[in-house]
Amino acid sequence: MTELTRCTWCGKSFPRGKGPGRPPLYCRRSHRQRAYEARTLGRVHALGSDDVLLARSTLQSIQDFLYELEAALVDVDSDLAETGDHRAALWHLYRVAAEARRLEVEPKAVGSPP
Repeated sequence: MTELTRCTWCGKSFPRGKGPGRPPLYCRRSHRQRAYEARTLGRVHALGSDDVLLARSTLQSIQDFLYELEAALVDVDSDLAETGDHRAALWHLYRVAAEARRLEVEPKAVGSPP
C-alpha cells in the first residue's frame, strides 16, 4: 500500500516518495514555488507566523460553504427530531459536506514560521 502525505500548499494527498532524503512537502514543483512566493510576500508585509492573506473571493467561498453546512446541520437536526430517519439525514449532510472537495484555498501571502 502506498503511503500518502498532504501537500503543504494545496492540502491534497499525494504518494510519499520512497527514495532517500527528506520527504517531499509539495505535490508538485509549482506548489513549492507558490509557497516560496507567499512566504516572501509575507515578509514584505511583516506577517506574523500565524497570519495569512487570502483573496476576498476565497474568503467568500469558505464563508458560503460554512453557511451551507450550518444550514444542513439545522435541517438534519429537524429531520431527525421529526422522522428519526438517520439514513436520509446522513445523505443530506454528506451531499453538503462533499462540496468541501471543491474548495481551493491558496493564500496570497503567509507568515514565516518562527
